[in-house]
Amino acid sequence: MTQPSPRTGPKVHVLFRKEDLDDLRVEGKVIVVLDILFATSTIVAALAHGANDIIPTMDEWSARARAAELPEGSFVASGELYAETLPGFVSPTPLALVDHGIDGKTVVYSTTNGTVALQKSVGAAHVYAGAVLNGEALVERVCTEHPDDTVIVVCSGSMGAPNLEDMMGAGFFVDLFAKRYRGPHDLTDSALAAHQMFRGGDLLDTLMRSRVGRMMVERDLVHEVEFAARPSVMTVVPRLEGTRLVA
Repeated sequence: MTQPSPRTGPKVHVLFRKEDLDDLRVEGKVIVVLDILFATSTIVAALAHGANDIIPTMDEWSARARAAELPEGSFVASGELYAETLPGFVSPTPLALVDHGIDGKTVVYSTTNGTVALQKSVGAAHVYAGAVLNGEALVERVCTEHPDDTVIVVCSGSMGAPNLEDMMGAGFFVDLFAKRYRGPHDLTDSALAAHQMFRGGDLLDTLMRSRVGRMMVERDLVHEVEFAARPSVMTVVPRLEGTRLVA
C-alpha cells in the first residue's frame, strides 16, 4: 500500500467570503484575513508607519464605544460603512490614514467587511491580517511558527458575495506558500482555484477592474489602489492579541 507523502508545510485552504466562517470550526487553526481594498492593507500600513496597535470593531457603534474608553489624544478613529467615511472618523484608506498621522497612537478601526472578518475569526489559534503589502513576511512567519497547522486564508468579500481583489490576494498568498515549499504541497481545491486565478492575471490590473477598484478610480483615488498592489514591500505582520492587532 502506498504511504501518504509527508507534510511539507501547512495545509492551505481559502474561504471566498467571511460568512463561510460561520459554518467552520476555527479552533486550533491559523487564519489569515484579507481585505485588500482596503481594511487589511490599511492595518498593515498603519502599523508599519508607527501606530501602536489597531482595534478592529464590528461596526461604528462598537468603534465609538471603544474610543470612549481611551484617553483623549491617544487614538485615531477611522472607518467606513458601504464605502462612505463614518462621520467624525478619518478616511480608512491606507495613505489617507497614514497622512493623517498615527505615529504612537491606537487606531480604532471599523469597516464594512474587513474588521468584521477579523472579529469572526476570534476563536482561532492564531489570527493575522494579510495584504499584498506584507505577503512574504506573513508567509515566512506562518511557515516558521506554524509549519504543521492548517492555514485558512479568509477573503472578507462584500455583503455575502466574493470580491475580485480578495480572491486575487488569496491567490497571491497561495503562490507564496507554493514557492516556499517546492514540490508536493497540501492545497485545497479553493486554494488551487485562487492560485490559478492569480497566475492567469495581473495583480494591479485585477484590483483596478474590481468593483471597489472602479469606485476608487471614480473618486480619484487610483494612488490608493496602486499602493495596496505593491507586493511584499513591508515586513510588519499584524497579529490579533486579545482585542487588538499588534505588530
